[in-house]
Amino acid sequence: MTTPLALETSRRDDGNRVLTATGEIDLSNIADFSRALDAATADGPLIVDLRAVDYLDSGAINTLFTHADRVSLIINPVLKTVLTVSGLTSLVRIELRPG
Repeated sequence: MTTPLALETSRRDDGNRVLTATGEIDLSNIADFSRALDAATADGPLIVDLRAVDYLDSGAINTLFTHADRVSLIINPVLKTVLTVSGLTSLVRIELRPG
């Protein structure tokens, strides 16, 4: 069974591209998340908005590591510990914002 995940790419008024994820990112939908990141980072830097994500598995974290040189993150504070322990916070600019 696939875990619900909605992905939307947009451009803010300041020109920055944003990939917004809503739901949980796990093995059942990691391919969709990875494809969305690949497509959205093809044109340059990207903001990944994870405020509406409460759970990331190791596959999601690995996918973010793969794109670490091209992304910054806006995260739900519940994700801070797992991203810190993984080491991603030392590579990627992270902004905490409640969903």
